[in-house]
Amino acid sequence: MTTTPTVLSTALDPTSDPALRPLPSQVASLLDEVGAPLRLVAHLRAVHDVAARLMDWLGPHCPALTVDREAVLFGAATHDIGKTLHPEELSGPGSRHEEAGRALLLARGVGPASARFAGTHASWDAPDTAVEDLLVSLADKVWKNKRVADLEDLVVAELSRAGGRPVWQEFLDLDAFLTDLGEEAPLRLAWQSAHPVHG
Repeated sequence: MTTTPTVLSTALDPTSDPALRPLPSQVASLLDEVGAPLRLVAHLRAVHDVAARLMDWLGPHCPALTVDREAVLFGAATHDIGKTLHPEELSGPGSRHEEAGRALLLARGVGPASARFAGTHASWDAPDTAVEDLLVSLADKVWKNKRVADLEDLVVAELSRAGGRPVWQEFLDLDAFLTDLGEEAPLRLAWQSAHPVHG
């Protein structure tokens, strides 16, 4: 007998094909409290998993790059939470979820430094964008194998600046890693699509 998925089971239960890390328990609870659609929870879990894999690669690859790992993982796990208030943006275009998500997180007691990712994940070219914002944006693209050259160039520049390696070398290494990540994109997309937008 199959049980009906819930927000918590979608966020936390083991998965295979693809194997995805569970969302942080506090994020899962928050998504449950706000009544997040299952499609959104599935999306956030897929992006969070890709962000964690990106951070696992970055640590040994460029130890000189100072990154707040927990901020990146929280940002990836919550970046689209505003789509709870704008569910039409789960299956269509729109940016109303960005500021709505930031406001929702702030109203739930999340600090501004963590809530910001809901508002910044689509605007990586702003002048004060931190490396953590770039990495959340990157995870939100490459989970489905979407490659955005100007975003990746900004990440490459951060890696080159921190580690002192040539830009071309950082580009090749990042490209190879993202290409590998992209191979599982069809599985992640299928898993997300198996979850309903409504209900």
